[in-house]
Amino acid sequence: MADKGPTASKWTLQGKTALVTGATKGIGKAIAEELLSLGATVYVCARSESDLQKCLNEWKESGLPVHVSTSDVSQEESRVELINKVNTTFNGKLDILVNSVATNIVNLKPTMDYTLKDYNFLLSTNLQSAFRLNPLAFPLLRNAGSSSIVNVSSVAGFTALMGCTVYGMTKAALNQMTKNLGSEWAKYGIRVNSVSPWFIDTPLVEPVLTNPAYYDDIIARTPMRRVGEPHEVASTVAFLCLPASSYITGQNITIDGGFTVSGFYPLRD
Repeated sequence: MADKGPTASKWTLQGKTALVTGATKGIGKAIAEELLSLGATVYVCARSESDLQKCLNEWKESGLPVHVSTSDVSQEESRVELINKVNTTFNGKLDILVNSVATNIVNLKPTMDYTLKDYNFLLSTNLQSAFRLNPLAFPLLRNAGSSSIVNVSSVAGFTALMGCTVYGMTKAALNQMTKNLGSEWAKYGIRVNSVSPWFIDTPLVEPVLTNPAYYDDIIARTPMRRVGEPHEVASTVAFLCLPASSYITGQNITIDGGFTVSGFYPLRD
């Protein structure tokens, strides 16, 4: 029998507003579509105007309530402009902020081969974007009365992955920021959580997944014997935005097919 009344209302985002960064591809796009499917009105930003328009046309054809704008959230001026637009669009209130924008150096390399340019690029995109967007959006989130921030992190934030020293640093910092803000902003009705995926089938990791030897090694280390799908991350993010998760804050949920708990378990056949 279907849930009725208060129970049913815990599992919907009807009437809620959301901002999702980096939402035209991979995990970010899946998150935006998951929130839309639950009834939220979603504001999407990305750096590529052509990618935004392609997604907007797709969503509008389906009658979905989406707003978009081109924005490079690794830059402060762009972040401020974005939040101003969101403020105007949603009348000073925001229920959900998902910091999903992220990148990595495609050609994984030893730590000694990273340049200062690489370092600054990864920190400004993966960490600084969220660190600054969260306080910029704070007044809107507080005005909503009961709101949620979800930071998209990675298992690289708490375990060593080959060639991912700087990327891992940004994700570890993102997880720590989640804990601190989860504690600090709870009194304002703002919950802050993060999710940490393992390898997910997205354009960002396609160069790695198409390498047979590397792919086989990933599968051999994953108890579920497959990489994840973007919708599997999106559904977890959506849960953390739902009223059903109203007593969860400052937490990180790992989405990894068992990778981080397998330890020395003999996974190879």
